[in-house]
Amino acid sequence: MTKADIVNEISKNTGVDKHSVLASVESFMEIVKDSLANGDNVYLRGFGSFVVKKRAQKTARNISKNTTIIIPEHNIPSFKPAKTFLSKVK
Repeated sequence: MTKADIVNEISKNTGVDKHSVLASVESFMEIVKDSLANGDNVYLRGFGSFVVKKRAQKTARNISKNTTIIIPEHNIPSFKPAKTFLSKVK
C-alpha cells in the first residue's frame, strides 16, 4: 500500500477531500521525522512506537581493499508495534 492508497482510503472512509487528507498525512510524517531527528520518541497507543535507537561504534571490513574501517556511533529510527497490532497481524 502506498501513500496515495492510504489517502484514497481515508478520503473514502471519512468523506474528506483528498487534498486535505494528503496535507494531514504529510504533516503527520513530518512531525514524526522531526521528533525522531530531535531524539524524541513518538508513542501511538494501540498502534506502536517510533523510537530512536543508538548503534554503538563498531569495526567493519572493506573487502575489496582488505582494510578495516571504524563505523562511528549513530542513531537509527525504529518502529515497535503495539501488542494489539501484533495480534491482529498474526
